[in-house]
Amino acid sequence: MILYNLRCRKGHEFEAWFRDSATYDTQAGSGKVMCPTCGNRRIEKAPMAPRLSRGGDRAAPAANLPSGAVPEAASPATNAPEVVKALRQLRKQVEANCDYVGREFAEQARKIHYGETDPRGIYGETSDDEARALKDEGIEFCRVPWPTRQDS
Repeated sequence: MILYNLRCRKGHEFEAWFRDSATYDTQAGSGKVMCPTCGNRRIEKAPMAPRLSRGGDRAAPAANLPSGAVPEAASPATNAPEVVKALRQLRKQVEANCDYVGREFAEQARKIHYGETDPRGIYGETSDDEARALKDEGIEFCRVPWPTRQDS
């Protein structure tokens, strides 16, 4: 596994784990890497300090962490409940402030992008092919992995 510091075209920086550098290259090249702040898919590697392995006992560096700290490799799994909670809150905000357009998402996004209708926040569904076409046209949007509803 490899951890990269990444930056979107709008300057937001974030970290992401990949199996290896080739996996990053493949995913970034096909637009599968997305900024968690703005949804931009034009991503580049940001400068980062190298992490050198000292060999030997792999658990040893954790002993040097401040009390209560979690090693970075464990952080994503440890924060999973917080991420789900944040996604649920995001969903409530989107549903309260944006128009649901269902399967017409791609069509409505184009109309907004090309000025054929008034700009507004929308959400809905789109196929992978439609999403690629929107990306190729330079239409900014974000695909969000909604957690399952608690009230179902």
